[in-house]
Amino acid sequence: MAGFNKVVHSYSVAMEGLKDDMTIIAGGFGLCGIPEGLIKQIQTLGTKGLTVVSNNCGVDGFGLGLLLEQKQIKKMISSYVGENALFEQQLLNGELEVELTPQGTLAEKMRAGGAGIPAFFTATGYGTPVAEGKEVREFNGRPYIMEESISGDFAIVKAWKADRYGNCVYRHTAQNFNPMAATAGKITVVEVEELVEPGELEPSQIHTPGIYVDRIIVGQFEKRIERKVLSTAQ
Repeated sequence: MAGFNKVVHSYSVAMEGLKDDMTIIAGGFGLCGIPEGLIKQIQTLGTKGLTVVSNNCGVDGFGLGLLLEQKQIKKMISSYVGENALFEQQLLNGELEVELTPQGTLAEKMRAGGAGIPAFFTATGYGTPVAEGKEVREFNGRPYIMEESISGDFAIVKAWKADRYGNCVYRHTAQNFNPMAATAGKITVVEVEELVEPGELEPSQIHTPGIYVDRIIVGQFEKRIERKVLSTAQ
């Protein structure tokens, strides 16, 4: 994108440049704050051999689960399988490479990648299979394992509001992983609910500065509920 205006008007332009075997970092948690339209565009493109970094992989037939259906994902780096039976099936059948990572570690991997930090030490995972093959060092008498940061070819993010310069605000729990993901892509694409003019967003409320954003598209969202739990009490 040239200049300050990051707005594009089609999903094909939004995901232009995506190729087989690339790494995609996706924001959101469960089905909250996921870039639904950008995921569907990846499905439409049929791009294969992808490594996807995301807290989970959507559900059957929705979110990143759509990419599992077409076997577009080669490897998932995530925290949990979640409500996705196909994810579990492909994992157990050896069709999908999975690198399970503690949630806080995964968030820090994205944040560190966006900050240009190649690796960091954390106590999380020490003494478990997570630590196998990783460097261990002791700080203040406590062992820590070294985790490498993550960056991607594309980061796909969902925001509540953004201006055309790319400044973004996330709503409530949609802040999970989206701010970190937005910094960690060579190309960051934001799908937004509401586009406002520059100056309308309160500067102190901006979560992702526009310097990190390459493209913005206004989307329409289904906002499906991952698991609906209703009270039977009258």
